[in-house]
Amino acid sequence: MRKLLVTGGTVFVSRFIAEYFVQKGDEVYVLNRNRHPQPERTKLIEADRHHLGTVLRQQSFDAVLDVTAYTREDVRDLLDGLGNLQERFRDYVLISSGAVYPETLPLPFLEIQQTGENKCWGAYGINKIAAEQELQKRVPDAYILRPPYLYGPMNNVYREAFVFDCADSCRKFYLPRDGAMKLQFFHVRDLCRCIEAILDKRPPVHLFNVGNKECVSVREWVEQCYRAAGCTAEFEEVHQDVGQREYFCFHDYEYQLDVTRQEALIQDTIPFEEGLRESYGWYRAHKMEVNRKGYLEYIDKWLSST
Repeated sequence: MRKLLVTGGTVFVSRFIAEYFVQKGDEVYVLNRNRHPQPERTKLIEADRHHLGTVLRQQSFDAVLDVTAYTREDVRDLLDGLGNLQERFRDYVLISSGAVYPETLPLPFLEIQQTGENKCWGAYGINKIAAEQELQKRVPDAYILRPPYLYGPMNNVYREAFVFDCADSCRKFYLPRDGAMKLQFFHVRDLCRCIEAILDKRPPVHLFNVGNKECVSVREWVEQCYRAAGCTAEFEEVHQDVGQREYFCFHDYEYQLDVTRQEALIQDTIPFEEGLRESYGWYRAHKMEVNRKGYLEYIDKWLSST
């Protein structure tokens, strides 16, 4: 049994991670402000990571799984709260993002390439870079994972849930142009498997791109989401000069991470169709937990009549 500290623990990735390791038999503590229901069989440390005081000074952990660090200050304040680093934890795993690579780099992005501002991701990517740098400066042996788009059960972000809403309503799907833009995904359980492998193996490499090896086109992704919902997608291509994010759930930006290093952690990933079926099952039971956006309203007002 490991003693783990998971930051967050109440929403999507951090909640899934907390429950995953509980099911593995680990002792899981979650650090949050107690504003949402807590994952079952975890131990709550109720605090704001920016105002920890001495709340963590009497604790030590086998690993810190930092899922909710988005800025330099997020990492700095958590490490300050932990105090004497050598005594408080053995391993530190930061969930970063593929948004740290500039869009001008050749594809696929490699871990050895220089990070920098990505015009698509803006401040989000810049702040993730700063969080990585703070961690590497203070904990050189920490592990950093850079995933692409995450999906799976508990996803309250309006991505696959948007397509499921369309499928359940038997709606035609409004596709950006011909739908050829590629997307790269990673199931949240595969992310957990990578973390578990790091804790078990403690590999000498400390920076990993993680994700499905194969990308899918937007059209293929929508088709598979409809199929998971038991429907067949019918498309209307959008070629008007309108902002893609007004009616679609991803930026007009195509990128791919090289995930060769990931093979040292896990040898396979969850088949995409299987992962989407699982996502749809969760969506059907938790529709009210999804943070919806106004895509359908925009489509009905501006696109469906054209």
